[in-house]
Amino acid sequence: MTLPRPEKRALSGWGRYPVEDCLVYRPDRRRDIETLVASAPESSLVPRGRGRSYGDAAIHHAGAVLASDRVDRMLGFDSKTGILHCEGGGTLSSIIDTFLPRGFFFPVTPGTKAISVGGAIAADVHGKNHHRDGSLGNHLIEFNLLTASGEILACSEEKNSDVYWATIGGLGLTGVIVDARIRLKPVESAYLQTQTEKTKSLGDTLQRMIERDAEFDYSVAWIDCLASGASVGRSVLMRANPAPPAALPADLREKPLGIRKRRRPAIPFNFPSFALNPLSMKLFNTGFYHAHSDGESIEDYDGYFYPLDAIPKWNRIYGKRGVLQYQVLIPTGVAESVLAEMLESISQSRGGSFLAVLKSMGPANPAPMSFPDAGMTLALDFPNIGPDLIAHLNRLDDLVLKAGGRVYLAKDSCLRPGYVEQMYPRFGEFLAVKNSIDPNRRFDSSLARRLHFWDQR
Repeated sequence: MTLPRPEKRALSGWGRYPVEDCLVYRPDRRRDIETLVASAPESSLVPRGRGRSYGDAAIHHAGAVLASDRVDRMLGFDSKTGILHCEGGGTLSSIIDTFLPRGFFFPVTPGTKAISVGGAIAADVHGKNHHRDGSLGNHLIEFNLLTASGEILACSEEKNSDVYWATIGGLGLTGVIVDARIRLKPVESAYLQTQTEKTKSLGDTLQRMIERDAEFDYSVAWIDCLASGASVGRSVLMRANPAPPAALPADLREKPLGIRKRRRPAIPFNFPSFALNPLSMKLFNTGFYHAHSDGESIEDYDGYFYPLDAIPKWNRIYGKRGVLQYQVLIPTGVAESVLAEMLESISQSRGGSFLAVLKSMGPANPAPMSFPDAGMTLALDFPNIGPDLIAHLNRLDDLVLKAGGRVYLAKDSCLRPGYVEQMYPRFGEFLAVKNSIDPNRRFDSSLARRLHFWDQR
């Protein structure tokens, strides 16, 4: 069989940093993926879905990139159980567009639906409901994994369970997820009953989350990370439960599973580097905080979960140098003190975060490389100002590590070697599975090389 021809492209994650010259294969069918894994002349490959991991998890300048975005069919659906069978390149967007009108929603979703199913599994994505429902790994039935040997492994909690859990959160390094079965969540409407609540400080924010998050399926806090002094950590809490049709306004009750589409024009060009500066970020954060007030409302799923998806190419706001998204998990017992120290450091720095969100997390699942665990997770978007920012994030890494926390690798761009095995104590289990099914490292990535994954013993 003739191999698809690779295209040489400057490639990055969604954060647009780092950018690397990569050879990219875009197969059209599953059998093309199998042929490429068996016969592509490059020494190693990294699977790539829709390119929405932020850093270098799905780029590979030393090998080639195997993009699966064209292998995106839905293969079957059981309306009685809610189990969807689909190929790994399919998107959450296509799934939601197809099945929300039929009364089903994706069980766990991050802040964008423009990601692939395979990528979602490889990152073990979590959402605003982790405190109740866990991460995506808690909702999988099984998947088929194309390994380096060319074998298709059926993986589930019962079959090849070690490979199953190593692949969930394994960043594509165990093989290619060619298809998966996922249990969708039944819903009565496409709307949520939301409650907005402003807080005055980090302690106030955490206390209210601890006291009341259990009452809501979904919870997230937007944090004014540039506030200082007694106002450090002041937030807008945005929590929600699914809305039954009876709770909807009269004009929505006839079609409770319909959504009014909203789409704003794409960002047409890269913003100049001076557009996001300490003053403009301070003004935005202050304005966002004061624009909200306590109250309840009805909001559709798109508006609550995916506000930025309505702005195509919104990452151009950060300019040509891109954005470094930095997400960390801090254990519950030390969350307030460590987060306060982080936020104070960010507030005092010249490289402040434009957006910051805080979520409470439930227990970890059995995947050794899965990011979520009991505690609080803080996600921050930093305009890339170069070495000064990276040095600052490295100092925050030290603070997180000392607290027993970890960095989310699917969003990482600048963690240093030696940190992963300390932040992820079960890294050795992942590595043992990797070495057993891919001893010659057919699957590799720039992230794995940057963090010296293969130097660990």
